Amino acid sequence: MLPIMLSSDLAVGLCGRGAAGARRAALLRDAGIMPCRINDESEPSALAGLQVLFIAGLSAPRQLADQARALGVMVNVEDVPELCDFHVPACVWRGDLVLAVATGGRAPGLSRLIREWLERQFPSIWSEYLEEVAQMRQMWRREGVESAAMVGRLRCLLADRGWLK
Repeated sequence: MLPIMLSSDLAVGLCGRGAAGARRAALLRDAGIMPCRINDESEPSALAGLQVLFIAGLSAPRQLADQARALGVMVNVEDVPELCDFHVPACVWRGDLVLAVATGGRAPGLSRLIREWLERQFPSIWSEYLEEVAQMRQMWRREGVESAAMVGRLRCLLADRGWLK
């Protein structure tokens, strides 16, 4: 398993029903993605141009997943790991800081509990911390600080601020 972050400007589709569909829609919205809505009874041509398809809340998702995959679309079917090309981690967003936990689809409840713990450890102020760190990084780069030295400076900054107690 290789964790990656997908760009929010990919062509993403969502075919979802009920609570599961609403959860996937909220996940995508939180990630800044506005998916193309797909109906599970649509013609395969409705999948053309998509790069990623999320399927949730369907009683028989295999046909749609297979159609999408045949067109080169990466597929995620909620709660059906064997139909997934990728799994979605449980995420905590703090601005551009994203903390993700994954179990490869084997124990989503565990991912959720760890995500809830991370939310408590990293309150919303971390979005501001990230901004400060990013500004410091830009300054250090202008000064010509090497990568290894930057990590040392960052370590000192975090210790001085008491951000990672």
